[in-house]
Amino acid sequence: MEAATEKTTVTLPDGKPLELPAGATGADAAAAIGPGLAKAALAIKVDGELRDLSASLPADGAEVAILTDRDPEALELIRHDAAHVMAEAVVDLYPGTKVTIGPPIENGFYYDFEFPPGTKITEEDLPKIEAAMQEHIDADEEFSRRDVPVAEAIELFRGEDQGFKVELIEDLVRDEGVETVSLYRNGPFEDLCRGPHGPSTARIKAIKLSSVAGAYWRGDEQRESLTRIYGTAFFSKKDLEQHLERLEQAKERDHRRLGPQLGLFMLRKEAPGMPFWLPNGTTMLRTIETEVRDQLRKRGYQEIATPQVMDESLWHRSGHWDNYKDDMYFMEDDDRRYALRPMNCPGACLVYSADRHSYRELPLRLAEFGRVSRNEREGVLHGLLRVRAFTQDDAHVYCTEEQIPAEVASICEAIDELYGRFGFEDVHVELSTRPEKSMGSEEQWTKAEAALAEALESQNREYTLNPGDGAFYGPKIDFHITDALGRSWQCGTCQLDFQMPERFDLYYTGADDQAHRPVMIHRALLGSMERFAGILIEHYAGRFPTWLAPVQAIVLPISDRHNDYGREAHDRLRDLGVRVAMDDRSESIGKKIRDASTIGFYPYMLVVGDREAENNAVAVRSREDGDLGEMSMADFAARVESEMEQR
Repeated sequence: MEAATEKTTVTLPDGKPLELPAGATGADAAAAIGPGLAKAALAIKVDGELRDLSASLPADGAEVAILTDRDPEALELIRHDAAHVMAEAVVDLYPGTKVTIGPPIENGFYYDFEFPPGTKITEEDLPKIEAAMQEHIDADEEFSRRDVPVAEAIELFRGEDQGFKVELIEDLVRDEGVETVSLYRNGPFEDLCRGPHGPSTARIKAIKLSSVAGAYWRGDEQRESLTRIYGTAFFSKKDLEQHLERLEQAKERDHRRLGPQLGLFMLRKEAPGMPFWLPNGTTMLRTIETEVRDQLRKRGYQEIATPQVMDESLWHRSGHWDNYKDDMYFMEDDDRRYALRPMNCPGACLVYSADRHSYRELPLRLAEFGRVSRNEREGVLHGLLRVRAFTQDDAHVYCTEEQIPAEVASICEAIDELYGRFGFEDVHVELSTRPEKSMGSEEQWTKAEAALAEALESQNREYTLNPGDGAFYGPKIDFHITDALGRSWQCGTCQLDFQMPERFDLYYTGADDQAHRPVMIHRALLGSMERFAGILIEHYAGRFPTWLAPVQAIVLPISDRHNDYGREAHDRLRDLGVRVAMDDRSESIGKKIRDASTIGFYPYMLVVGDREAENNAVAVRSREDGDLGEMSMADFAARVESEMEQR
């Protein structure tokens, strides 16, 4: 009698069981479901973990899903594949190159290399590398995995003079105690990698290398200087073309180009990461602040201002020293050390502690447009989006535990209203939980996380969980807005903190005449004002709506002899509340109009000549509606005022 063949049963995403021979792989599972899926399969998910298609399935009971190009994770997978193919091509073209790491990232991938002495890679070399990559893609090279003892792997990479790989393996042994490591081969190239990968290089249908940048090994400026090559990959040439078109649009909207062009801000080598705000930009910032202050007024906040420089001991007390000191600036005066504040919360705690408080005062809401400084590495600075000095529209709410849901709801409503004002309707919410580096007890964190989740659920607000990304003192709700190009930006935040009230011994007198500890809610509606301004510039491509535009109209005299009337119109409109400029250059009116349209992006152009001077009027040209004809200055000012009220 024949022995029964051993079987394993897994569960598919629709809940149906799938019976397979013991030792079956993900590819076997795909083939058992159908030939179409077998052809389309890229990888397999086992109980939520992504694995190679060639990996054996576990014993009975596992939940299994087949990954195809329709799944969200698929792009990340083939971009990881493409990074390996790029490394393979680079090693082919430039023998002696040392490879480091090459991860997939949002919208693409990169790989860091140390090229042989005398070899300098520029963007002019990218087409050659791209062509070599395409040869390996066309060759349909299989991605195959093998697990080897660490000693064998070290010997292999040491023999190939790949010291960075040796260091990575030694760190894995030290930090994780691994005894084996996984290697992936495609063609002649073999790399240290956890995986997973797709079945073969041919699954990559479209690639593009985009740029070259400098990097340091392990991000350490004291270590080796490397060359980073960025690229992207897609499942179709159409998707790649659409992506490249979006990149071109993003380039046109780049706030680092538009900011100086529009007279908003400048960046200088004398103060890296610390923007200089020009008159137009300062006007825009004040306009943004006005909208925030409107929310403060409606919701019962009191505004404070606290010092930017405070004694180092304060930061030990707050917990920033233990959890944030590497990102702080310090200074000395005689024998005393100070720190530039990286956050505003300790100052707010000192304000609260300066007086006695009753339960009748709570919630006590203290707001501050606080200037903060953070010691960001120069290599990661990016215009207004990543800076060292910026202003937060910060607030700290002191309340009872029972008041948390209502306060969080009020903060969420304020953020909804504010983002709607600025034209952002698509808002995604994340709840971030305890990070690895944090302070406080497990019980406090569990209570805080549950309170924020309950507050969101009581509003019927959809959110996703972001495990391990909370602040070091408490969990947080983050608000992500989507701009005109579909890019997501994290802006507002609401953080629940049981720690600082303890560290600063904050209390209020309850109805029982006893001392009680308040809960502290940190909240920012926009986050960094500088960063939000940068997002706005790119969202509107510099073509701001009338209410937000730093300059709402520009007066354009037809010739030099009309300049006197132009100045008169300019001054009259300014007195009527219009933010107005004037172009009195000795240029043709055609050039002035072109420049106002293509460089200044003004909502309105006001042409003045003999007839307008005679009628004490302006000829109005709207960016949105074209020529509107002649208007009195009072009528034009009323039009602008109406647009501002309807924002």
